[in-house]
Amino acid sequence: MPAMGDLPGAVPGATVAAVVPCKDEADRIAATVRAVASLPGVARVVVVDDGSSDDTARVAREAGADVVRHERNRGKAAALETGVRRVRELDAADAGRVRPAAGAAALLFVDGDLQETAANLGVLTTPVLDGTADMTIATLPAQLTTGGGRGLVVNLARDGIRRLTGFTAVQPLSGMRCLSPRAFESATPLARGWGVETALTVDVLRAGLTVVEVPCELQHRVSGSDWRGQLHRAGQYRDVWLALVRRGWRPWHRG
Repeated sequence: MPAMGDLPGAVPGATVAAVVPCKDEADRIAATVRAVASLPGVARVVVVDDGSSDDTARVAREAGADVVRHERNRGKAAALETGVRRVRELDAADAGRVRPAAGAAALLFVDGDLQETAANLGVLTTPVLDGTADMTIATLPAQLTTGGGRGLVVNLARDGIRRLTGFTAVQPLSGMRCLSPRAFESATPLARGWGVETALTVDVLRAGLTVVEVPCELQHRVSGSDWRGQLHRAGQYRDVWLALVRRGWRPWHRG
């Protein structure tokens, strides 16, 4: 694995901290952690177990991740904030030790169900480390397993982002993102629950920072068409709608 300083355009000594929010991913999290840890420049992987009822925390720890556990499910935004706080605690603990650490130069947000395909996430980190972008967003290819959604949440997020910022996102709900510290701070506190990705895009763009979507060969578990999948999408729609309205989007106003 090449050192960070060997990457084209990389900041000398720069490191990437990966934050993996997840719930009930015991069957997938180990492969995801190992794949993320293999990425050039990734110095640490923090998994936030958001109230799992299975062995997600134990499996992630055995795979080499630093693990923080929520005793109850608090939602994706809370899990990301917990993960970033843990990264900063670890950075502070490392300060002054033999391994130089001025803190993570980039934060990589990773969904826990990517498994081995997470090894392809390196395309997100380089533009942030070399200053080309403040936030990169992965766009995924067609998934091997089709989902049960009809695109209502995606269209809501895309339309809201476009109306608020002028930016037309290809995949506005993509959870795989790399952010500079400045980009993360511009979006805090994060929008609740499943509105976090939509709000991140709006807030980072409104701060005058650069957002770039990057094609990435990733495969993940998709929500089905059963009642659980429908309930999940209903929660997504609610959270995305709230995130947009709280940022000034008025769907009842046209023009």
